[in-house]
Amino acid sequence: MKNDIILRVIAKLTIPFMLVFALYVQFHGDFGPGGGFQAGVIAAAALVFYAVIFGLAAGERLVPGWIVEKMLAAGVLLYAGVGVAGMALGGNYLDYFVLAHDPVHGQHRGIFWVEAGVGLTVAGVMLKIFYLFAGRGRVDEEHET
Repeated sequence: MKNDIILRVIAKLTIPFMLVFALYVQFHGDFGPGGGFQAGVIAAAALVFYAVIFGLAAGERLVPGWIVEKMLAAGVLLYAGVGVAGMALGGNYLDYFVLAHDPVHGQHRGIFWVEAGVGLTVAGVMLKIFYLFAGRGRVDEEHET
């Protein structure tokens, strides 16, 4: 698809909107439908779309594998860190009420950070799966020659 100019132009036009929509879904997840899982999948889909149109090597230059692995770890640590912060402040694990002076603010703060962790982890997992499957045939071809 590297020579198809129409697909390349359409991709360059739509990918930013996909990423903005992923941010919208992420930040409005506690007020309506959406949240970290959906936002992570949308963001990963935008990056997979980029890699399909411009090539796997270009996709891996945009988001290298080591960054994907850091996303996986950072998302899980963020999620778990919110739970530990609740325990450190005198509540139970993932008890959001103690995260602010007002229980309602604490609830919003806790949900925001938990959903951010879920979004990072899901986007990382989706990209890691794509990189593993998309690069599978290329590794086998390199070892045969």
